[in-house]
Amino acid sequence: MTRPDEAAAEAQARADWERRVYQRVTDTAGADGSLALPAPANVTAEPGAGHVVLSWDPVPGAAGYVIERTGIDHTGEDGDGPKILTHGGSDVLAVPGPPFADTGLADTVPPNTATYRYRIGAVAGAEYPVWAWSAPVKSATRPGDPGPVLVHVDASAVTGTLNRVWRMVGSERLSQLLLGSDEGGTERDAGKQIAAEFADALRLAHDELDATMVRAHAILHDDNAVASRDDAGALRFDFGRVDAIYDKLLGYGLRPVVELSFMPAALARDPRQTVFAYRGIISPPEDWAEWRQLVTALARHLVQRYGIDEVAQWAFEVWNEPNLAVFWPGTMAEYLRLYEESARAVKAVDPRLRVGGPATAAAEWIEPLAAHAERHDVPLDFVSTHTYGNLPLDVRPALRRHGMEGLPVWWTEWGVGSTHFGPVHDGPFGAPFVLSGFLDTQRRLDALAYWVISDHFEELGRPPRLFHNGFGLLTVGNLRKPRYWAVYLAAQLGDQVLAVSMDGDGAGSLVRTLAARRDDGTVDVLVWNGTVNAALLDGDPRLDRDVRLTVTGLDAGRYEVRLARVDQWHSNPAVHCPADVEWPDENQWALLRDHDQLHEERRPDIVASGDGSARFDFRLPMPGVARIRLSAGQKPARLR
Repeated sequence: MTRPDEAAAEAQARADWERRVYQRVTDTAGADGSLALPAPANVTAEPGAGHVVLSWDPVPGAAGYVIERTGIDHTGEDGDGPKILTHGGSDVLAVPGPPFADTGLADTVPPNTATYRYRIGAVAGAEYPVWAWSAPVKSATRPGDPGPVLVHVDASAVTGTLNRVWRMVGSERLSQLLLGSDEGGTERDAGKQIAAEFADALRLAHDELDATMVRAHAILHDDNAVASRDDAGALRFDFGRVDAIYDKLLGYGLRPVVELSFMPAALARDPRQTVFAYRGIISPPEDWAEWRQLVTALARHLVQRYGIDEVAQWAFEVWNEPNLAVFWPGTMAEYLRLYEESARAVKAVDPRLRVGGPATAAAEWIEPLAAHAERHDVPLDFVSTHTYGNLPLDVRPALRRHGMEGLPVWWTEWGVGSTHFGPVHDGPFGAPFVLSGFLDTQRRLDALAYWVISDHFEELGRPPRLFHNGFGLLTVGNLRKPRYWAVYLAAQLGDQVLAVSMDGDGAGSLVRTLAARRDDGTVDVLVWNGTVNAALLDGDPRLDRDVRLTVTGLDAGRYEVRLARVDQWHSNPAVHCPADVEWPDENQWALLRDHDQLHEERRPDIVASGDGSARFDFRLPMPGVARIRLSAGQKPARLR
């Protein structure tokens, strides 16, 4: 139970967070006119049941596209707008590209009409304005039965190798692994339980989600006592707790992204500048040379302890979201200096060590960091940024403009929503969202780290109840949420990506597909139905679809068929917990554990012969995910 003093501190931290989180350091008033982009051409708006599908020609150099919508009432006058689509609250308004399904629209009900006018604008980055809008186009939703979505998978046509971008995962500060070890009384037992469940969550990330790297905050937090001063004022470094943390992490088969934050009080210009309930110090250093000394000492110590061959497979990321005032009270120029001091310190220990940034919120500052690195010959081994509530933009054009097109791109934080305790985290809405992110970034990202693995997450205080809409893929107690199952299904795919074609209302915009084959001949077909519009987190019956899946090119033989589902009523532990229950009792926990599994149904076996084809029909709600698995060479098994 939270003590009164802890509750007051958590309430204060939450109020402070909500006051400052939207204050950006970025100033777009003087945007660089050389990055102005032309308007997209060939914009179309096609009616669909419950939605409108927008398409346009890609614009060279664009990171994404902003969509403006105006509602036109039955008189022909503008009745709603113009408004920029916000996707239910995303921190990045631009979308990465076409096609785009605009959802949450009113239907036409004769004799009245509900028509919408759209314009599209290309942007060079999330922080840049639209310089030129497309000519407007109009459309409305289409009433009536949408008919089936037709999906065709050719199991004999391999189109490429699956890029497992989910192999990096986000995590709460890793010092949670040491909770209970230096506490007393009831806090010791509570800390040990948190530490044990948090450790199990990291193990599950490795064992079930194929995670190999973890990115977390606060390795330099004063809880870890890395920096202090002796009586004469000289700096002293102690990495004992850091070692204990990384020893455990490596034992789970995971490697760290070493986020160089927060600022130790001994180095801070103003140690009173903090964030979160655990008061991470966000101040720039008082003495830049001392910051460089700390980073050098840390990198050298890690290499000495774990060996260069090991640490060269880690990465050092400089700070967290410095474009938000809540994380960085300095200027962009001061952050660029922090980056440069850090990068040179890391590389001075060994040039094989990887360092990158800017780790910004909302995909900002990629261009300024790349330009600074190019101009001053500053090491930059990867670029990293974050997005919530939207799919990642394409930052490679910005890198290309500075001769860095081949640089790895990491989204070290990404998720369905950015709001603590927001309504989208526990339910099924995030499951198709996750898979759309994985599919969209196959050819342009190297890592897409879902934030975070566990609901043991203390930024604004410990969880107040089991289902509190925490960021975690796993609940307290490690029940698997629908988003977890989406990552799990992706991780289950084979490496051989198969050819897919789709047709029908919503095909390729609402309903999407990823199919792959394993070396043993197993074919998995993932089909999902979703939108980035979080205003529809509880669904929209107009967007539910029947799917008619045809698989051709199968090798001759018998296949066991299973259908897995993730939606409101399947693979969703929250539906088994009464809404008025804050923490389950023993019997309720037992029920939840019984349902902590992927819902799968056996379908009749098929025997592929002749043209090697098979057909499967199923209903797919929005939001919802389905997987058809064809296991080759299996004898029919008796269901339990």
